[in-house]
Amino acid sequence: MNRPLLLGLQILVGIGFLVLWHLLTTVPVIDGKPLFAPFFFSTPLDVLERTWKLFASGEIWYHLYITLLETILAFVIGAAGGIVVGFAFARRELLAAVFDPYVKAANALPRVVLAPIFALWFGLGIWSKVALGFTLVFFIVFFNVYQGVKEVSPTVLANARMLGMNERQLMRHVYWPAALTWMFSSLHTSVGFALIGAVVGEYLGAAAGLGYKIHEAESVFDVTGVFAGMLILTIFVIILDAIVTAIENRLLVWRPDTTARTT
Repeated sequence: MNRPLLLGLQILVGIGFLVLWHLLTTVPVIDGKPLFAPFFFSTPLDVLERTWKLFASGEIWYHLYITLLETILAFVIGAAGGIVVGFAFARRELLAAVFDPYVKAANALPRVVLAPIFALWFGLGIWSKVALGFTLVFFIVFFNVYQGVKEVSPTVLANARMLGMNERQLMRHVYWPAALTWMFSSLHTSVGFALIGAVVGEYLGAAAGLGYKIHEAESVFDVTGVFAGMLILTIFVIILDAIVTAIENRLLVWRPDTTARTT
């Protein structure tokens, strides 16, 4: 399927959802009232209008900056840590075997429980949110990089060693390319989780950020404000994911382009 057609279908689905939402919250059905009460579900036009006002007034920019900073820091630090530790564990079997139960136990911890602890340790500033986002990103990247390196074909390794490659050359020409596809697959997921960590941390305790704004709207039953905040978060994630995709396409130029195939 070609990209213009795919993009057109994606836009059509979004428009269809908005039209259905509008009809369900504005068209009278039962006793002159819509099926979904606007007080509880708002309307797409009200949400779009509120979102526009937030940007036009400049009110949202500072909160967006705070959440963006927390998300980027959590994403970069968590991804870097996951890549380094994933490579180290994959290349050293004894190290992986010794720490395996501890890694699994740490990954099993519910992150929401850690949020108050991070707030106690790092305060209500950005670093408690970065720490929460780090715990979400790190394990996703770590497990994917670890698996990507372990999946390297023994035949490819044997041939590379026969050609005289040392460990540094093996890392650059064999292990690294093998892990890249797995790594970027995890990074697409990690972008959303880094944002979740930032927003959840702000929701539980902060003085600024998109999570703070959503919590503020919820506290006064402002459903339109909540949905406006969620819409901004959605746009935010799409932009960050597009940046990751651009970097992925730049680094994986050797990979076959499967999206260009027609069905």
